[in-house]
Amino acid sequence: MRLLRYALLCLSLPLHAQNLPSLLHDRNVQSTFSIVAFDPQAEEWGIAVATNNLAVGASTAYIRPGVGAFTLIAETEPAYAANGFRLLEQGRSIEEALDFTRKKDTLSYQRQFAGVDADGNVFAFTGESLRYWKGTATHRTGFHFAVLGNQLAPGVTDRMAETFETTTGTLATRLLAALLAGERAGGQINGKQSAALLVKGVRHEWYEDIDLRVDHSRHPFEDLRRLLDYYEGRVLTNRAAFAARNDNPARARGFLAEATRKTKGWYGFYGRIAKVHWLLQEPVPARKLVLEALRAEPRWKENLPAFYGIYDATLERLYPEKKFTLADWTLAVDMLIDVRQAEKAFGLAERTLARFPESPQLWYLKALAAKETGRLSEARRAAARALALDPAHAEAGKLAGALSD
Repeated sequence: MRLLRYALLCLSLPLHAQNLPSLLHDRNVQSTFSIVAFDPQAEEWGIAVATNNLAVGASTAYIRPGVGAFTLIAETEPAYAANGFRLLEQGRSIEEALDFTRKKDTLSYQRQFAGVDADGNVFAFTGESLRYWKGTATHRTGFHFAVLGNQLAPGVTDRMAETFETTTGTLATRLLAALLAGERAGGQINGKQSAALLVKGVRHEWYEDIDLRVDHSRHPFEDLRRLLDYYEGRVLTNRAAFAARNDNPARARGFLAEATRKTKGWYGFYGRIAKVHWLLQEPVPARKLVLEALRAEPRWKENLPAFYGIYDATLERLYPEKKFTLADWTLAVDMLIDVRQAEKAFGLAERTLARFPESPQLWYLKALAAKETGRLSEARRAAARALALDPAHAEAGKLAGALSD
């Protein structure tokens, strides 16, 4: 009868609830530990979580910027988050928001959860049954944060709390530091498989949110650390590009050095870093990165025409100019414009149009290069030609409109 009741409960749960109990034991045999926190200066909410089950980030972390955040572990029930957000938006306290579902939950003794509201108030709960599981099940709250976990080695949550309180930097950095400290303190006594890090903020654009997940790995903590490095490296690369375009090469090189360190091994991103070197008029390190990417992934060769402007004998041998297609020449012209070499782009566009006079994209790029070099009459003619060949060419239409103002 217990198994039947349990099966019916499982069927009633949302499909995205991944941390379900083992039907063999009729209880949750998966252990998890997490931290949820609020950063009032950045107005960010974040969660870091790890487990010995699959895809922990899919079912245990919920954030609504400006409202709050919930981490739901042990025997996961997403209704705590859904109801919690609704009640917080109605002005209820974080404890009331979580207790509403707990009081209706017939399996609350198997739950473990914590939440933080829009002002940083926190509440955490550990179900009574968890104390009978092997290992330690506990929670701890602090200023704007809560840590919690079950089936842990002794002292894990204390170490997590202490690390979060003493670590400086972004909320993402502090959350991950706390999670890694928990693992170093012994972590889960029965293994590890997945980890996740989520950070959202009221002032974020969509691309500034962090949603990093290691769904299945023998080394989820190391992999999550690497993913955050990649994320931060991408941000630093964008800052380097901005500084380079605004004639601040020293600042750009500082950002770029750190970005290069953080993105080591992300070969698909090396082209972006190479482009910033090119912006800084540093073709040698740019070519080196291109070759490293190509050695790691031979199919990266398709990107080589974009770097035609810094071709040397080695790159020419790898992807000779005589093999260039229209798409390849388009990449080459486009990149020259992007690295502020519009004069070279204009000349290359003219030469290439002699071979491909019916290409609306090349005519558009010629118009763009002409505009950047002050050839406004030529830019208008080229944009008009692009639109004559392709009236639906959105970028050419936008450029033509700007040139007519």
